[in-house]
Amino acid sequence: MNEKTAHEYKEVIASCQVLFERKTHDYGTAWRVLRLPSITDQIYIKAQRIRSIQEKGVQKVEDDIKDDFVGIINYCLIAMIQLKLQDSEKMDLTVAEIKPLYTEAVNETFELLQNKNHDYDEAWRDMRVSSMTDLILMKLLRVKQIEDNKGKTLSSEGVKANYQDMINYSVFCLIKLK
Repeated sequence: MNEKTAHEYKEVIASCQVLFERKTHDYGTAWRVLRLPSITDQIYIKAQRIRSIQEKGVQKVEDDIKDDFVGIINYCLIAMIQLKLQDSEKMDLTVAEIKPLYTEAVNETFELLQNKNHDYDEAWRDMRVSSMTDLILMKLLRVKQIEDNKGKTLSSEGVKANYQDMINYSVFCLIKLK
């Protein structure tokens, strides 16, 4: 993998993790109450807002769309953590307990990125942020369909792979928006 990409990726994720840890300190792990479809819908809201602003060219709420991409990343990581903890009824986790789970999900996703980036040869650098936004929305629609099918697929990847792709597209968007 390109060293520049690895460095930029890790920078973006580090800033996402700082925000995640701060919010965990402030709010605890209240998100543990969310079922996966609710997390998917939260991600959808953020992606749809980005697309709406891209299409209209104007926004009325001053929140930067970069913050929405960060939200997509962190909610996708939350979804991956929820998948891992689906057999646990423990709702309140400390920052110290949640941090290794966040890191594990990031590392798995980064490994996927390295493999795909090798095969696709940094093609994302020539893509438009708007196209990557559309791909995130497509992945969300896929996840919603898989959820509606009770997680059963015939020939497709499961929800985790889609969450990972959305993380990676969001990281790419943040790199391109710098």
